[in-house]
Amino acid sequence: MDRAHFSTESYAQDQRGPAWQARLLDARLHFRAPSPNGLNPPLHGTLLTHRTPGGIELSVISSTPQTVSARAGGERGFLLILLLDGQAELASTGARNGETLCTGDIACIPGTQSADLIARTPFRLISVHVRHALIAPRLGSAPPSQACKLPERVSRLFGGLLGGLALQLETMHEADAHALEPVESVILECLASALSAVKPQAATNLSTSRSIVFTRICHRIQARLAEPDLSLSAIARDEHVSDRYLRKLFEDAGQSFSSYLRNSRLQRCHADLQNAAYEQLSVSDICYRWGFNDPSYFSQAFRERFGVSPKASRDQALRERALPERSRISRGHPDVPAGLAHLPHLRLAPEIASHATRAAHAGFPARDAAPGEATLHHALPHATGRHHYLRATRDSVHWGYLSHDIAPVLTVASGDTVTIETLTQHATDDWERMVQGDPGAESVFHWTATQKNVDRRGAGPMDASVYGRGAGEGFGVHICTGPIAVEDAMPGDVLEVRILDLRPRPSANPAYAGKAFGSHASTWWGFHYQDMLTLPREREVVTVFEIDCRKADGEADDEGSDVARAIYSFRWTPQRDPFGVVHPTIDYPGVPVDHTRITKNFRTLKHVEIPLRPHFGVLAVAPAQDGLIDSIPPSSYAGNLDNWRVTRGASVFLKVAVPGALLSIGDPHASQGDAELGGTAIECSLTGNIQLVLHKKAAIEANAPYADLTYPLVETPTEWIIHGFSSPNHLAELGQKAQSQIYMKSTLDSALRDAFLKARRFLMQVKRLTEDEATAILSVSVDFGITQVVNGNWGVHAIIRKGMFTD
Repeated sequence: MDRAHFSTESYAQDQRGPAWQARLLDARLHFRAPSPNGLNPPLHGTLLTHRTPGGIELSVISSTPQTVSARAGGERGFLLILLLDGQAELASTGARNGETLCTGDIACIPGTQSADLIARTPFRLISVHVRHALIAPRLGSAPPSQACKLPERVSRLFGGLLGGLALQLETMHEADAHALEPVESVILECLASALSAVKPQAATNLSTSRSIVFTRICHRIQARLAEPDLSLSAIARDEHVSDRYLRKLFEDAGQSFSSYLRNSRLQRCHADLQNAAYEQLSVSDICYRWGFNDPSYFSQAFRERFGVSPKASRDQALRERALPERSRISRGHPDVPAGLAHLPHLRLAPEIASHATRAAHAGFPARDAAPGEATLHHALPHATGRHHYLRATRDSVHWGYLSHDIAPVLTVASGDTVTIETLTQHATDDWERMVQGDPGAESVFHWTATQKNVDRRGAGPMDASVYGRGAGEGFGVHICTGPIAVEDAMPGDVLEVRILDLRPRPSANPAYAGKAFGSHASTWWGFHYQDMLTLPREREVVTVFEIDCRKADGEADDEGSDVARAIYSFRWTPQRDPFGVVHPTIDYPGVPVDHTRITKNFRTLKHVEIPLRPHFGVLAVAPAQDGLIDSIPPSSYAGNLDNWRVTRGASVFLKVAVPGALLSIGDPHASQGDAELGGTAIECSLTGNIQLVLHKKAAIEANAPYADLTYPLVETPTEWIIHGFSSPNHLAELGQKAQSQIYMKSTLDSALRDAFLKARRFLMQVKRLTEDEATAILSVSVDFGITQVVNGNWGVHAIIRKGMFTD
């Protein structure tokens, strides 16, 4: 289903007219002039459009006074306009006077006609465009050929339906749009009755009295479509007319009884095949349901009428319901209906260790170094506890998923420190700057026509059977280093991850010595994507940034250090990966960008410097749930928090869910703003120093900040940061389809409520405040911010400043 919102608030005053005119075309309206009153107030308008699977176009419009012309389009069909609020006139194009439209009135504009809608007050309306092919089988008489206002008795009934539909469109969540599918048939039935109530026109050879009889006969046929032996003679007997008279009536109306009956039945079958309410019925059941008694004949007639077989028509509708617009491109496990049996079940890949293998982790042995690789851990003489070095290589990373079945690559004791390398999955946007000459990065990103070192990228199937993009399907995108096992860590304990330092990973290419690079992509999953102003409106843009590593490390104290500067940007163009798969969008991680197929803009973001906020986007203990877990949505185990405050000097407290904790870190960022609105941060490989401290459940004091932990808690020297999500624990709350449903159900309302509930609980438990005291502090001193709106499970964080507590 297609669905889009528009508001003139996106534009400056002098740009609103052209923008409004361009978007009104989506509703088959044309902006002709501002307020007819001559007052010309600032133009303000909103537009919500929705297209049902059957092709009915719905638009809800609110705006200031103006004149628009309405036309259903070159195809035969009808445009209905219900005035929900305000006053207007309906006039033939160019005429000075027309019919007055008040709240509740409905105007009808046939496909070949146009009319002016002159709104003299602020107005709100819903427009409905129906193609002739959809309504024709239900029409019993010649439809109106001129723009007109529907009779009041029709507007009262039909207007109530359309008014309720407008309210539903404005308030429902995008993921629930499929609930409107059953309304299609209701709209068509009501429209057919409404059109028949208009005074018949002279487009046929039927007189007024015969048109009334013909309309009545068509309604009787519609009511008896399910009868397999329905015949012209049976209808003639019911109407007390002769067979010859009835046959002549249809001929004068421009059709035959048999074609009218067949097309009406086919239209009903098509609607049922598209309707989720009838998924349990077989194609044959639907065939018999509407009076066909020969499935072979039905299948042939259906194909001739709609161009596809009945089964193909149903499968297409099932796919569209299973994969809503943003998921269709797509993120998250597909929510595949049972009817699509040809899509295989998602299976765990054989390369992931089983539960039996996990038992071998009991001793948490350290991983041996790969041949030719420096040891992963070694003692440093002045470290508190033991120090370890964990390099990012093909053998020490997992890409796009979390799981308690992954064998640890390093084991540490509480108090140990680790230098950990992390790689960004966007490094292949510029191979020359971010991968070339770097042995660790090259081992992870190596991908030729015959060899892909890290094949699985995401939690999807290995055979890429759902979308055909690659192993793992990109259902999860982050390169995670680890997991790191912590000795003696058991479920119920709390793992504290202290971030001691973070620094960009320098380019290994001698041509870029002393520089590090990162990539930002404004993507299809970004919050902005449906609200672009200029053409092409649906586009993805990648910007590559440069960082002076010496300045970023503090070796220079000149003004302007610790910043990222843009080098160039480019629009994503279809890229062919080494296996020959074409990626029209950024739909699979690590696809090498062919720089001969892009156009670079070296003037982007001139005179702009982005302050560095280096942080780990993903920091997670292993979830308790079985299987592979998509790395994109964050949850109670943390994961893809995308909070820039997870940086040097901060500690992250995580509730341990499985023996060993199994900590993974990835998605390194050089800088990011709250919300990560465009889809990504400056994705830049980082190396960090961390210390892992285990707090045993039995030793945690009752009023410790992390004593009652069911969420990731971040502590800085001056703040506590509490994370709320649309779903606090989506894997536990949303059932078997959690990894698809979370992408469809997230709202900022639910994320803010979750952050509020957790912050209130924190204040009452840790600071021993009453509920009233906690509520007051939450309002007057706690800052609630949007962590991110791009990770499926949207995030809101609450920042509680320590300084307000004098004790």
